[in-house]
Amino acid sequence: MRLNALPLALIAGLAFAPTAFAQDAFSTETSTGKRFAVVGGIGLAEPTENTWMGDTDRYDLDGSDAATLSASWYLNDHMAVEAWGAASTFGHRVNGAGGKAGSVDSQPYAISGQYHFRDADALVRPFLGLGYYEQNFNDETVTSTGDLAGQRLGVETAKGAMATAGVDVKLSPSWFARADVRYLGGDSDLYLDGQTVGEAKVNPVIVGVGLGARF
Repeated sequence: MRLNALPLALIAGLAFAPTAFAQDAFSTETSTGKRFAVVGGIGLAEPTENTWMGDTDRYDLDGSDAATLSASWYLNDHMAVEAWGAASTFGHRVNGAGGKAGSVDSQPYAISGQYHFRDADALVRPFLGLGYYEQNFNDETVTSTGDLAGQRLGVETAKGAMATAGVDVKLSPSWFARADVRYLGGDSDLYLDGQTVGEAKVNPVIVGVGLGARF
């Protein structure tokens, strides 16, 4: 799993937090009634099923990290509709019995409904969500000496339900830090040389942290 971006995201968030508090220390502004929010962050994706099963061979996928971005519209202080996705691609290593067999990039995006608990001005606000996602796979490559050498790898777009659980920590009436976990359930077909040879079962859990703004 690539973790290079995570420390940078955490450092940036920690560095920004005191500034956000200082700017609003004497403000009478409230978070109540703010109807839009955007969150930028980093997500760490780890497959839970992690099985690519062909007719005779079995492969698995490494985890990865990517930048994420979401935009939410709040119907009221508690209910929101969120559009979420990876702003960059997750880069995965494909492993076979003989070691690395290839690589593939993925980029999920989703829309979901969420319920945010507690008042809008609460310091800590948990939330739950349920929605629909699609995860595109592209840039499939194989190694020259691996189990898939000489073949053309393809992975169909995965589609299914996405469940979300998270928490927002208020930094000011307009800024907040977010941590969440998302489960993406859905299989896709696995192709070799244009022929369907099995299923790609990934069903990843994506753990994310980010910084958000409400307005």
